[in-house]
Amino acid sequence: MKSAIAELEARGKAAREASKRLAYLSTDVKNRALSNTSRDLLARKDEILAANKEDYKESKASGMSDHMLDRLMLNESRLEAMAGDVLNIASLPDPVGEVFEMRTQPNGLQIGKKRVPLGVIGAIYESRPNVTIDISSLCLKSSNAVILRGGKEAIRSNSVLAGVAQDAAVNAGMPDGAIQFVENTDRALVDHMLTMSDAIDLIIPRGSAGLIRSVVEKARMPVISGGIGVCHTYVDKSADVDKAVAIVYNAKVQRPTVCNALDTLLVHTDIAEGYLPVIAAELAKANVEMHCDQRSLSILKAQSGLKLVPATDEDWGKEFLSLVAAVRVVDSLDEALAHIARYGSGHSEAILTGDYPTAMRFLNEVDAACVYVNASTRFTDGAQFGLGAEVGISTQKFHARGPLGLKELTTYKWIILGSGQVRT
Repeated sequence: MKSAIAELEARGKAAREASKRLAYLSTDVKNRALSNTSRDLLARKDEILAANKEDYKESKASGMSDHMLDRLMLNESRLEAMAGDVLNIASLPDPVGEVFEMRTQPNGLQIGKKRVPLGVIGAIYESRPNVTIDISSLCLKSSNAVILRGGKEAIRSNSVLAGVAQDAAVNAGMPDGAIQFVENTDRALVDHMLTMSDAIDLIIPRGSAGLIRSVVEKARMPVISGGIGVCHTYVDKSADVDKAVAIVYNAKVQRPTVCNALDTLLVHTDIAEGYLPVIAAELAKANVEMHCDQRSLSILKAQSGLKLVPATDEDWGKEFLSLVAAVRVVDSLDEALAHIARYGSGHSEAILTGDYPTAMRFLNEVDAACVYVNASTRFTDGAQFGLGAEVGISTQKFHARGPLGLKELTTYKWIILGSGQVRT
């Protein structure tokens, strides 16, 4: 174990040294590294998919849940999407070096801010091998070094993917050590990594609630946490029924195993008898199990072909990550807002309405990272928001919130330009 800790500390020192060069590296070099990464992901797809197949096979045999297996699994289309996201990141403006909020003081001093990288990012994550590429690419474009520590369930996939990114970066002229990957899967190394505040400026955990809680409690450096999504969609009395059916179906069914999928459907009582049978029939096509309160159950119980379960208190505020949704009928917007305030996780919340004042009130009063009007919560994603990808989705309020892209991986320093001024 001592040798593993020594190796981890050496990686931290190497990342810190690399970050010093990255801070002033040209955009052309960074974009070349990303272009190489995208190209090599496709060139080495057979190697990547073979490694992922072994991870998937072993994880399934060990009893991993379906939603975790879905996050672990790579296929050709997902790999192509990863490669495309890397190119999207390359096409985005480089945030590093941006000068903003310049102003001239009465004494002639010009004072402003210049955007700079954070330094070294530590990423601790579970199951999702695409995170290896997403985070390393965003870190490189924002001139940060990164230390990647994935879970043992994806060790083969992550090892190959990290190697692709490392080779691509070095071949483009980036400093060796900019991307560090921790091969050892001993969990004790995570605890040690969380003490390395001299080497790591920020930790980003992605995974289960237990992992995130442990990282937040143990880290000696700042942590951006989030990703736990208890997402509500409220169908207001003025909602367009056809649109509300399509949006709710998409939010629940399109990919139910991810954090921005719908968990609880709230329906205004004035539209419930007309809307609930239609959406229930649609959800039944995808075999969705509906955990209904008494009012929604009374509306739907005579309808055949539905999977209905009486809701319990545990269903409110639960992230299902499966083809299960809680359903509740409410009497007003106030009741919907109160439910979301009590049970939401601050991730993504939506209202479907045809009334502008109601929509604006929802936007103003819901406290979440992403608040939608007449759209699916499945859009909460760095690529969908035009960020190329994301290092995570923060449900915190400091220093960033929602999908974290390039600018969220930077800070700023004050720059002051004078012509001989002295303070009196």
